[in-house]
Amino acid sequence: MSMMKLVEVILTAEIYNRFEELTEDDIPKEVRKLFYGKNGIARPLVVRTQTAGKVCNEKELEDVLKLPFIDVNNLTKQILVTSLEAATRWFSSKAMDRIKVNPVLAYYYQKCGLDVSYEDAKKRNQPKHSDREWLKTIISELEKNEETAEMLGLVRVSSPEDIRVDFSNVALDSDQLEEIRKIEVALEERDYLRRIGVVEVGKLLFIGPPGTGKTTTARAMSRRLGIPLVEVKLSMITSQYLGETSKNIEKVFEIAKRLSPCILFIDEFDYVAKTRTSDEHAAVKRAVNTLLKSIDEINLVEDGVILIAATNHPSLLDPAIWRRFDKIVEFPEPQESVRRRIFELSLEKVEGDYDLDELVKLTEGFTGADIKLVVREAVLKALLRGEKRVHMSDLLQAVEEVRNRLCLKTSY
Repeated sequence: MSMMKLVEVILTAEIYNRFEELTEDDIPKEVRKLFYGKNGIARPLVVRTQTAGKVCNEKELEDVLKLPFIDVNNLTKQILVTSLEAATRWFSSKAMDRIKVNPVLAYYYQKCGLDVSYEDAKKRNQPKHSDREWLKTIISELEKNEETAEMLGLVRVSSPEDIRVDFSNVALDSDQLEEIRKIEVALEERDYLRRIGVVEVGKLLFIGPPGTGKTTTARAMSRRLGIPLVEVKLSMITSQYLGETSKNIEKVFEIAKRLSPCILFIDEFDYVAKTRTSDEHAAVKRAVNTLLKSIDEINLVEDGVILIAATNHPSLLDPAIWRRFDKIVEFPEPQESVRRRIFELSLEKVEGDYDLDELVKLTEGFTGADIKLVVREAVLKALLRGEKRVHMSDLLQAVEEVRNRLCLKTSY
């Protein structure tokens, strides 16, 4: 199997080098990762025996080098294809399944009349911006410039590969899922939306109490969509010198455009975006106006930036802020069905005996974060006893402790 993987890598490099219309996004993700250097992926792709060592063992490499259409330059250790026709004929007889999911190979074989679809293969392949290595390359370039390096200091940037929460493990209701699906479709159809003039897409305002999943959802979207996540808390870019706040806001939006396509997630959105009707300092009003202007000047279709703002205090937002988002997505305290789903996901890998119906009833008013805390505490209680099996009594005790904690929090 590893021998076939190496032949696929060699053929992918050979065909990619021959057809300039092919792009880095056409190279399969697992193949693309073999060729990243300090400056990204250089063309032409060069497969050396050192590269082969990342794909197969020495015996498998020896078998590949014995193939009649493969040779190696003993000086440079570059593996070469001596006959592309013979190589592709041999590979199609052995690995049609790989041809169908490799856009570079599908492109070539489709041109040769084989019944494969380049477009279908490309849809299955994740583009380069989903790669951790691609993001590191972009950030490395930005860090070379003092001004852009300063911008990076204001945000937290994550590759979708580094996001730990999977979208399938986030409990969302049908309305929330529909809005996220719209964003997913819009990202896929950016060219079409641009062509028909529908560009004001991809600005979501997440509202709801703490612990209801706003931040978790934004992170899970990054992983699902395969694009980087740029996170910022407005409180972190609000300078004691109020004039600097406006500049910091502009820098954050600029860095999102530089890292496009990406999600720009702004938490604590109400921190600066408070109502302008009160008697505020002029610099605060300028910061609000800068925020409004920055929102106006960014969108998914033209800039490749999905803007998600989150607030626990929507009543503090200026009405002008609300109008700038295509959709307000509510994250209320979870209803019974959602609480059940959160318990199911949280207890999925936990052995034990418990009554889900009872737990769902007892946790009315609990957020998703509260429920996860209940499960965590119950697991730790079991471990203190030396067990890796959770009992209903552990969960009931944990529910009571979390409820007392919530009461304590509201009493001050």
